Amino acid sequence: MDALDHAIIEELTKNARLTNQELAEKVGLTAAPCLRRVRRLEEEGVIEGYTTRLNHNVLGNGFEVVVNMELVGNEIRRVESLEKELTAMPEVVELRRMFGQPDYTMRVRVKDSAAYEEWVSKYLVPHPDIARIDSRITMKVIK
Repeated sequence: MDALDHAIIEELTKNARLTNQELAEKVGLTAAPCLRRVRRLEEEGVIEGYTTRLNHNVLGNGFEVVVNMELVGNEIRRVESLEKELTAMPEVVELRRMFGQPDYTMRVRVKDSAAYEEWVSKYLVPHPDIARIDSRITMKVIK
């Protein structure tokens, strides 16, 4: 990867809806070589896809909580089952298995604190594999 590839990635990160012509102009290429580079970056797996930034407050799930979670044990079958359960939940927008403690960190999005309390009480508190949860409410997303 060279400086032009990095410039392409930077521009697409800012606005993935740029036309190829607009992207080429921003990085100082003509359209054809720019498109070849973008396709190569996609084929090599550097660019895995294109996403949309959403306004979660407008969508009604703008209350974000970072949840640290410790498990009762680490039997792989039970760990994988829990991961499958959590990733199927629309409220869980990110789930990370960690080295050390906590065992997991996840980001949860719901309507408000009452909805979060209900979700935790329904899904996390009674779960037999979860020993402890620690909730951190997001004050402001900086980046």
